Amino acid sequence: MWIYEKKLQYPVNIKNPCPKMAKIVMTQLGGPDGETGAAMRYLHQRIGCPYDKVTGILTDIGTEE
Repeated sequence: MWIYEKKLQYPVNIKNPCPKMAKIVMTQLGGPDGETGAAMRYLHQRIGCPYDKVTGILTDIGTEE
């Protein structure tokens, strides 16, 4: 059994997302076998997850990666 508490360390507010810069950052973080690849796998798994608590945890793990 575990307890899930969703709490951010710092507030995040993205006003102007830049896909071009995101692509550069993703390339720098290692491609498909790097940190970004692992994060994308966690975030992709959360889409089909039927349980809300597990979805939240996968989101947090993917974000942390």
